[in-house]
Amino acid sequence: MSSGMSSIRPVSWNRYPTTRPRRLVSCCDRQRMALPAGSESCLVFGNGRSYGDVCLNDGGALLLARGLDRFMAFDPATGVLQAEAGVLLADILALAVPQGWFLTVTPGTQFVTLGGAIANDVHGKNHHMAGSFGCHVRAFELLRSDGQRLRCTPEQNTEWFRATVGGLGLTGLITWVEIQLQRIANPWIVAENRRFAHLDDFLTLDREYEDRYPYIVSWVDCAATGRALGRGIYMAGMHAPPGLMKPPPKERRALTVPFAPPVSLVNNLSVGAFNRLYYHLPRPARGLTPYQPFFYPLDKLLEWNRLYGRRGFFQYQCVIPPAVAGESLREILARIAASGQGSMLAVLKRFGARTSGGLLSFPRPGVTLALDFPNQGHRTLALLESLDEVTRQAGGAVYPAKDARMSGDSFRHYYPQWAEFSRYIDPRFSSSFWRRVMRD
Repeated sequence: MSSGMSSIRPVSWNRYPTTRPRRLVSCCDRQRMALPAGSESCLVFGNGRSYGDVCLNDGGALLLARGLDRFMAFDPATGVLQAEAGVLLADILALAVPQGWFLTVTPGTQFVTLGGAIANDVHGKNHHMAGSFGCHVRAFELLRSDGQRLRCTPEQNTEWFRATVGGLGLTGLITWVEIQLQRIANPWIVAENRRFAHLDDFLTLDREYEDRYPYIVSWVDCAATGRALGRGIYMAGMHAPPGLMKPPPKERRALTVPFAPPVSLVNNLSVGAFNRLYYHLPRPARGLTPYQPFFYPLDKLLEWNRLYGRRGFFQYQCVIPPAVAGESLREILARIAASGQGSMLAVLKRFGARTSGGLLSFPRPGVTLALDFPNQGHRTLALLESLDEVTRQAGGAVYPAKDARMSGDSFRHYYPQWAEFSRYIDPRFSSSFWRRVMRD
């Protein structure tokens, strides 16, 4: 490890809140690493794709893990891969897809580190069948601040495995990870698109499709009201079988948002216009598509978070239990529409019964809704607190990796195993998120 401040200033993806770590520490050699001397707290920082303050450590040290970027082993016969924790999912795909393998679970961006995928127990479009990322982790090494190195698997050091999967990076530094990939025949996806008129229509479609397709997600027009409340586009997909493929598409260079404008370009006018256009946009009912636009539609617009302006934005993701999903989600969508603070990026999907066992893991049976809101200060905070009220009453939960403001009381309500988890926190590790939810 080499220490000292650099020109890099790590921030979370939503550019809020603003924090200032006391120092940045580069992690490059997993075999000789030791935590920096000093009394300040430490936290691992991967590629900064979580939201809010779960990856921030105001006033403490941030351990920059992207330097741990080496592949260690890959067996093309079994799909078992071992790599350092700073390797991006994009790097794994570049290696594995040409050899007929794919990530068993992937979130909506490929620019996530292996360590970050474990720390936040990320989920994808196939949770109803495959569970979360932690379900497919075979092993990892956890480096503690006292120098102890623990090899954690579902069968070995099980309690440390359960605390670290979904553990928000607080149990120590993950040095390497071993995961199981899934076999695919080619890099194409058979995709189906269905327009639905309201929330009940979504719930009906979901019951029809959930056993037929491994990948399911919906875009929702959260600005719609009345009989159109909860209307959207239902998108289902599966890996294409052998022989069903096209010539590789011409590679298109990703576009980049060059700077953050003084004010958010996402506002009432732009959201309303975009959502109406997107809902009515003609799209094929069924067809073949490359895996990248299906799984990672926003990765072709680099730095898209800048569209929300210099004040950044809030992400809100909740999960509502199945028995009350329809009623509670209608109330949430109605409150959003009434507030005039709609989102272009509203995602609705179902979580299945399979869980990783992580003590603080977010995915659980139910329907999950994720949205982005431009930061309008108190007005936005009041709306999100109102959504928390519905989520709590429904017995649901909010995702820490996409939070910058939930109260400590709400967190403890959503995650009743927090006290058990606290026993596994490394004494040198802390985060702005953890201090926030534990102080009240």
